[in-house]
Amino acid sequence: MKDITKTYTNNEITIVWKSSMCIHSRNCFNGLGQVFNPAERPWIKPENAKTETLMSQINKCPSGALSYYKNDEAKTENIEVETIAEVSENGPLLVYGNITFKHNNGTVEQKNKVTAFCRCGVSNNKPYCDGTHRKIDFKG
Repeated sequence: MKDITKTYTNNEITIVWKSSMCIHSRNCFNGLGQVFNPAERPWIKPENAKTETLMSQINKCPSGALSYYKNDEAKTENIEVETIAEVSENGPLLVYGNITFKHNNGTVEQKNKVTAFCRCGVSNNKPYCDGTHRKIDFKG
C-alpha cells in the first residue's frame, strides 16, 4: 500500500490524513458527511464545518489516520493522556494515548492518540488493523 499523507486547512486548523493508517471505519463520513466525503475531490472540505466540530469528529477516528493541529500553535502530536485499551466489537483493539511500540525486528515506533491493532489475523499491515476484518466478516 502506498503511503500518502494529505493536509487540508480552514486557516484555523490543518487536518492531516495518512492513508496507510486508515482502516475505513467510516466514522468521519458517518459523523460529518458534509466535510468527509470519499466520493468527492477533495474528499475533505474543512470549510463546511466549524473548527470545534471538526476537531471533535477527528478525535473519534479509531485508527489515528485523521489528526489535526492548530495553525497558530507549534505542530505537536505528543499529548499527555492516560493510555486506555478497548476491544471494538468485530474490529480492532484500540489503544488510546501515547505508546511506544517495539517491533520484533527491533525497530521502535511512537504512536499517539489512537492506535488500532489487528485482532482478526488477516491484516496486510500487521500488527496494525487495515480494515480487512470487515471483508472477512470477523466476529469477536
